[in-house]
Amino acid sequence: MQVGERLSDRLERWLTGDEPKTIGDLIDVFEEKSFAVLFVLLLSIPALPLPTGGVTHVFELIAMLLALELIVGRTTVWLPERWRRREIGVETRQRFDEKLLPRIRWLERHSHAHLGFLLAHRASGVAYGLVTLVLVVTAFVAPPFTGLDTLPSLGVVLISLGVLLEDPLLGIAGLIVGAAGALLVFILGRAAFDAARGLF
Repeated sequence: MQVGERLSDRLERWLTGDEPKTIGDLIDVFEEKSFAVLFVLLLSIPALPLPTGGVTHVFELIAMLLALELIVGRTTVWLPERWRRREIGVETRQRFDEKLLPRIRWLERHSHAHLGFLLAHRASGVAYGLVTLVLVVTAFVAPPFTGLDTLPSLGVVLISLGVLLEDPLLGIAGLIVGAAGALLVFILGRAAFDAARGLF
């Protein structure tokens, strides 16, 4: 990204521009910020209360791989060529433009960079990967058609925006939201399991 360019402006320019709209092209454009940008884009779909057509599990699998790469200390994104060639469709881009970008712009206006230097350490990258992995797995295993994947996914989106905006306070808010969502999935999932077991 250009120096001083806002994340929302860069995302809008990429989403509406003429360049290819594959995941690989997104990685090439955002370079060192690709991990956080990809988490925002991949998890914003299950985080939004909109029909997804079953695409969320594919995006969550990609997000799991990215989280594992952060945990082992990678600083650049690696994805199989088949995944890099996966196109971000027109309908998905419209959702980003209409639903996600206004929210990012609001956060940019109200967020302030606090202690951003803490995010530059390798340990913070590992912690970011661990938290993201737990929340993405939670969203992945949430019962389908229940909406329980929304809060864990939203937690990842907020944490990643905190990384991009260098605002750990926003990241902490995301951690709280994600933890609440994970707890909800656990409680309701266990209740459903106990109810099903009681039938036999």
